[in-house]
Amino acid sequence: MSELHDECGVFGIFSNDSSVDIVEETYLSLYALQHRGQIGAGIAVNNNGNIIYHKDFGMIPEALPEQELTRLGTGRIAIGHVKYSAGEQVDHENLAPLVMRYIKGQLALCMNGALTNYHELKEQLNQGAAIFQSNGDTEVIAYLVARARIDASSIEEAVQQAVSKLRGAYAVVLMSPSKLIGVRDPMGIRPLCYGRIGSSYVIASESCVFDSMGGEFIRDIRPGEMLVIDSDGVHSYPSEQIGKTALCMFEYVFFSRPDSVVDGVSVNLARQRAGRFLAQQHPVEADLVCGVPDCGIESAIGYAMESGIPYATGLIKNKYIGRAFNDRKKNSEYLMRIKLNALKNNVDGKRVIVIDDSIVKGKTARHIVELLRSAGAREVHMRIASPPFISPCYLTSDSTSKNKLIASTMNVEEMCRYMGADSLGFLSVECMKEIARECQLDFCDACFTGNYPLSISDTSREDKYSRKIETI
Repeated sequence: MSELHDECGVFGIFSNDSSVDIVEETYLSLYALQHRGQIGAGIAVNNNGNIIYHKDFGMIPEALPEQELTRLGTGRIAIGHVKYSAGEQVDHENLAPLVMRYIKGQLALCMNGALTNYHELKEQLNQGAAIFQSNGDTEVIAYLVARARIDASSIEEAVQQAVSKLRGAYAVVLMSPSKLIGVRDPMGIRPLCYGRIGSSYVIASESCVFDSMGGEFIRDIRPGEMLVIDSDGVHSYPSEQIGKTALCMFEYVFFSRPDSVVDGVSVNLARQRAGRFLAQQHPVEADLVCGVPDCGIESAIGYAMESGIPYATGLIKNKYIGRAFNDRKKNSEYLMRIKLNALKNNVDGKRVIVIDDSIVKGKTARHIVELLRSAGAREVHMRIASPPFISPCYLTSDSTSKNKLIASTMNVEEMCRYMGADSLGFLSVECMKEIARECQLDFCDACFTGNYPLSISDTSREDKYSRKIETI
């Protein structure tokens, strides 16, 4: 149970079949992306150039009630978004999709990512008398597109001009009066792919969406590529500059659903490999292997297969805690007690190996060890299916400042004592890269190594922890 959270999930559909209910398809697809964000959700529908939208706080049923879905009407194009917040209270204006009117009609956008030159771009726009309703990256992108469209011959050209000014990690889905557009950052840090359901085309953060729709995954959108879908079909605008790629390694560790395929690699397979490597690097005698739900389970299965030690359920997760509960009970230790419980009859008197996907601050790991010991575990050996998390992420996740990362202030032995475990082992950086060796891209492993794939300014470092980042 990682202390990290991804920023959001994006979705878009262009329907070529009048029998397809695009509101229903978008709604159900957001369920498939719910793991990427639980603080809020929204849908925007384009009906002949008129965009109607609804967005609100909460998980899908709470944010998108039936009466609001009915109000959205029908159309050929729709986009959707699920949102996660990094602990701060998010204003309603920062929920997505963002819908605005400009010189060519209406525009709707949503994104996943974080811009490292946000302050620089916003200041330039402020100098041009822009008036912002939110404090997020998406509105900056929308302004850039709107301004570029004044002189650009097409929305495609305007989007290309706008994204050429962006630095950072982003996957953007945009809806104009007649087109659906998806853009992935030049390094491919954030995932984005497209597929088909019948004769309709779909853009989404993850391939699991197409499976849930009964559709077909076509391919990942390439780094720097812009994909435009209209009544004439799908049009690709590849990046003119092919350079270094840096897919976020945490897509395989934690962010993506195990049934997704990200840039050519099954997430489930990658996590099982991590578990196998862990068993090779950090063997220990024990009676059972268990995983921390949800993202430690596949790695625990891999560890069990490699070690020959039986796999069993050792921890149960309460999956029915919604936003209202989290808002009401702010004490993190109380929340952990409600969210996780040990299965006493499986662990009592046993030597237990427990596998988690990562350790950030260490509080959750310590709580897990305490849970297992309280349930009668004779020994608790903790294994982590990723390397020590030593550097903050400024591009994707909501990780905290460096001095609050336990691995940046303690060595492995000290962390083990802090958690109260009998032993502690992490996956090596070298093995981490091997879990997705068939990946078509290189990786960003800055959180494990401190080597960022692009320049991170002092301003963007401060910004990560001082403003309410809309894209989180």
